[in-house]
Amino acid sequence: MKYANAERFLKSYNKIESQLKLLYGGPPTQAFTDLVKRCSDRNITVRRYENELIDYGKLRNAIVHRAGGEELFIANPSDDVVDTLEYIERQLCRPPLVIDVFKCKKISAVFADKPLLTAVQTFGSSEKKTLVVYDHGNMVGVLNSYYLYRLLAEQAQKGENLTAYLQNTPCGAVLDAALLSRYALFNAAATVFDVFEAFEKRKDLYAVIVTEHGIVGEKVLLLLTPSDFPAINRYLEAYNAKTV
Repeated sequence: MKYANAERFLKSYNKIESQLKLLYGGPPTQAFTDLVKRCSDRNITVRRYENELIDYGKLRNAIVHRAGGEELFIANPSDDVVDTLEYIERQLCRPPLVIDVFKCKKISAVFADKPLLTAVQTFGSSEKKTLVVYDHGNMVGVLNSYYLYRLLAEQAQKGENLTAYLQNTPCGAVLDAALLSRYALFNAAATVFDVFEAFEKRKDLYAVIVTEHGIVGEKVLLLLTPSDFPAINRYLEAYNAKTV
């Protein structure tokens, strides 16, 4: 077909434009270049390919001519151009879900009715800094090793018996909602790009927690900490380097 590449180009271009409109929520008539610039602050893929997308927006006008209410092809882009645009479309419209990429990541947890001693033992055996606290199969909060240190220090300053405190205090009794502010909750639709940006923007994050709807009270599907950031970065570098 004479204009096969032009048809492929326009198909990907239209999908990208629709996705940008969803991201920005602007008027249907908003110009493509303006959409790209406004979405670059909201989406890592748009930011990464901002210049290319703007160039492809100009190229689209050189490829397609509207006459009599119909779009007619007047030029045919090269294979490389179409392949690149389709690649950007896949990253923007079908980015990899973080729960698929890191689905084998082990989550350390304790039960709310178990004594704090169990949490201490789990911290030691798992060598993790965060434990998910479950009650009847759902997350009710988290325990952080630094938070637990502070609790123990407070008890020691009061002259309390630390052994008795650890043996008799349930994990659920010391949960602090304020501690969760150091964690970012995402739903199951979160992408690797979303988590990457979360760690980039918030250097104080203890971890990213993924549940089905991104709320406390659900089962945790994934927990990623700053120690996982290099692996996330390596994945994205390899993902971006894939040939089309």
